[in-house]
Amino acid sequence: MSALPAQPAPTPSPTPDPATGAAVKAMDRAHVFHSWSAQGLIDPLAVAGAEGAYFWDYDGNRYLDFSSQLVNTNIGHQHPKVVAAVREQAAKLCTIAPGFAVDVRSEAARLIAERTPGDLDKIFFTNGGAEAVENAVRMARLHTGRPKVLSAYRSYHGATAAAINLTGDPRRWPSDTASAGVVHFWGPFLYRSPFHSADERQECERALAHLEETIAFEGPQSIAAIILETVPGTAGIMVPPPGYLAGVREICDRYGIVFVLDEVMAGFGRTGHWFAADHFGVTPDLLTFAKGVNSGYVPLGGVAISAEIAADFDQRPYPGGLTYSGHPLACASAVATINAMAEEGIVENAAEIGEKVIGPGLREIAERHPSVGEVRGLGVFWALDLVKSKETREPLVPYNASGPANQPMAEFAAACKRGGLWPFVNMNRTHVVPPCTITEAEAKEGLAILDEALSAADAHTV
Repeated sequence: MSALPAQPAPTPSPTPDPATGAAVKAMDRAHVFHSWSAQGLIDPLAVAGAEGAYFWDYDGNRYLDFSSQLVNTNIGHQHPKVVAAVREQAAKLCTIAPGFAVDVRSEAARLIAERTPGDLDKIFFTNGGAEAVENAVRMARLHTGRPKVLSAYRSYHGATAAAINLTGDPRRWPSDTASAGVVHFWGPFLYRSPFHSADERQECERALAHLEETIAFEGPQSIAAIILETVPGTAGIMVPPPGYLAGVREICDRYGIVFVLDEVMAGFGRTGHWFAADHFGVTPDLLTFAKGVNSGYVPLGGVAISAEIAADFDQRPYPGGLTYSGHPLACASAVATINAMAEEGIVENAAEIGEKVIGPGLREIAERHPSVGEVRGLGVFWALDLVKSKETREPLVPYNASGPANQPMAEFAAACKRGGLWPFVNMNRTHVVPPCTITEAEAKEGLAILDEALSAADAHTV
């Protein structure tokens, strides 16, 4: 079935050690300030270890990781080749400033450039996805001399200053300055179409017309860039209809607008190709990446830059940089990750598991559960849109629900965890996003747990 070599059985959970787990939790609660959280309302799980598609706590509970943590451990936990590469690099050269030429940095850039579409052959390294987006926007504004950037409402681009303003979801609201030069528009999403479309062709046409009208009313001469997640991730894994991204490319070319594709979540095998753009035959001017480039083993992200935009900075300095840009340990982990993915057929495995196991399995589950309104995705990048009614498509919980209003989704997530599955839940959706290395047996194990847990969601349907 899988292109991967035979996998050993996962390392069993260690001997339970609840006293150590309690100490870890107490120290966390005393000193760690967690992101996106009301600090007094959270109860973080104390993790003792991880391997492959699993991680476990100090009580001996093992979880199949259907979240890939934050959809970034594409190569799975503790891949021995990547762990070894970080150790070897640490023994050789732990750190060096970005201004030097270093073998491992150059090799990481070469391996990435070999896989990006078109002429995106220059790589600017960052520490993560948000910084990649920040720098892509800066490059676009410098290249065009224009201030505005357009992004979709259903999107997430990061939590730094420009990236959070570009983000469409509610995490933007507390930080939205309303003066960041960002304009939002509606991207295509047939299941919840803002354009009342009847099919994908109509959704594509109407979404492109809406974008072009937005550009006209904003003034094309003021717009530096359009940034899109190739396949939106946290916002719902909505695969764009055929022709949409090509249409955006054409609009950008016509108005001299820089086209930026955000592949932070969708890149490096997640959709069954090295980059999601490969599904659509589209080459952007700038492409942002992070997460799967090294499965998050050491923080790393970057921007892949077209020849035209890179040439802007041949004779003038690029006004941006980071102390840890192209950090040797991060680059070593990227080199090892990309080589392992190529040698072990991991990208091919993601495509095959998605096509033959996860996709069909989720569609079968949808037929059995009244709470599953739609199944959508590619590779190991899937979402179940949970609803109160399949007929009305009313979401199982309101938009941005919290507290008692979010109880149906909280009950579903708890049922998953009781069954030994760690889900990725956002608003009224659960995302099925395991590592790209997941085996057929592991995928079926996870789907069976998910199938049972959805009974908790079914209880809230009408």
